[in-house]
Amino acid sequence: MKKKSNTYFKHVGYYIIASAIVWGAVIVGCSLQLKGTPYYDEISPILFGGVIIHFILIWAPLGIQFKKTKEE
Repeated sequence: MKKKSNTYFKHVGYYIIASAIVWGAVIVGCSLQLKGTPYYDEISPILFGGVIIHFILIWAPLGIQFKKTKEE
């Protein structure tokens, strides 16, 4: 009989990969904005957007899943 916690940990890998993709996109976006310009004001919205997307799409579902697993 499989434990539900094993299924949870199996899905954690997907969240980690998704997190890497999001931050990879943020880094590429920052490098494109920095091309020829040293201004932080152009970079901060990209970084802020990446952080918000990261928390909402990656860590919020991961936290919810962890809470469900902990309750079982």
